[in-house]
Parts: sequence; structure tokens; C-alpha cells
Amino acid sequence: MSYILNIETATKKCSVSIAKEGKTIVCNEIAEEGYSHAEKLHVFIEESIKGAGITYQDLVAVAVSQGPGSYTGLRIGVSAAKGLCFALEIPLIAVDTLKALAAQAKVDSGLIIPMLDARRMEVYSAVFSTNLESKRAIRAEIIDENSFQEFGETLYFVGDCAEKCKAVLIKANFVFLDDIIYPSAKEMSAFSYDKFLKNDFVDVAYFEPYYLKDFMVTASKK
Repeated sequence: MSYILNIETATKKCSVSIAKEGKTIVCNEIAEEGYSHAEKLHVFIEESIKGAGITYQDLVAVAVSQGPGSYTGLRIGVSAAKGLCFALEIPLIAVDTLKALAAQAKVDSGLIIPMLDARRMEVYSAVFSTNLESKRAIRAEIIDENSFQEFGETLYFVGDCAEKCKAVLIKANFVFLDDIIYPSAKEMSAFSYDKFLKNDFVDVAYFEPYYLKDFMVTASKK
């Protein structure tokens, strides 16, 4: 049996799943304002392994959300994934964060636009068809009233940017799916298994998350 551990830490949600042949069988996750990834991730990994009724030795690969997203969150997830791959001598799989987020939208027509907060009016975004084919590459962009004007189809927006974007993205063909906020390890399962079957792995030693923007250090006000 092909059991894969999926780790998603690109946003405020810390999410871990175990998938069997590409199907999620266990998922532990939580979304908190304070980013509890450092405290929760390894606990969730242990609980997921136990919940699936397997051992670490049953894993054939570890998959990690590759970004874009929170710099700190991505670092925590990738570090944990690499440590497991080194210890267990199994391959590492990288899954597109925005594609996994888009996969939560179950719509029959139009386009899906996953967006993650990048501070102020900037977002990380991409455009996918309903069958998750890429229609526009990932980019960091500042949202204004002219954003996405080139698309005439119904656009379904998902992600944690709804509140700040609704005021400017007001065209009739813009639809916000408010219940889809963060990516989850649940949606990683099919993607990671597909990559496993294709031997589409990343180098455990040299893989880096897809930050998209440089990490900015903010000086303390004290």
C-alpha cells in the first residue's frame, strides 16, 4: 500500500493528512491567528500516523506544500518534511499551494482564482480552470479595480483575501466562495500520489519553498 504523509503549513492553518493510494484517510488541522505550527505540526504528524493505524516505516513518501505563503510557516513545514525523508530514506514531493487551495472549489464552469494574503492590498494568486489546468502563472500582485479585467468568464475567488478584496473586485462575474479560506492537506493527497506514481520528486537536500517574494524583517518598536 502507498501511504503518503502530506504537510500543509503555508498559511495560518496547520494541516497534516495521511493518504492511501491518493485518498485522504486521516487529517488533523487547525487555523489560529497566532500561527501555532511550531507547537502543533509534530503533534499532528504523530496523531495522523496513529489514526491511520500505520507506522512511519509504512510511508512511501512525504509531501509538503511548496508555497507561496507565509515564510515562517513554509520553513517549518519543509524542515519537518525533510527531516522525515532523511530519517526514513524516502522521497520528498512538493505540491503547489495555490492549486491545492483551488481544488476545494467544486464548480462546473468558469475559472478558479486562489488568492493568499501577502499584506496590504497585495496577494499571491493564480488562475485555474475547473479541472485545475493552469490558465495563468502564479504571481504576487496588488489588487485594484482593474484586476482580472481580461477574463470574461465567471471567476470564483477562494482564499484568505476576501475581506480586503471584495471592496474593489465588484464586477458582476466575480464570485467569492467565502467558506474556502485556507489550503488543506486533504486536497494534497491526489496531487502527491500522482507525483509519486510519476517519480516526480524534489531533492531533499536542496529543495527550498517557493516564497515568491523576499523575506522582509521588521524592526522592533521597542
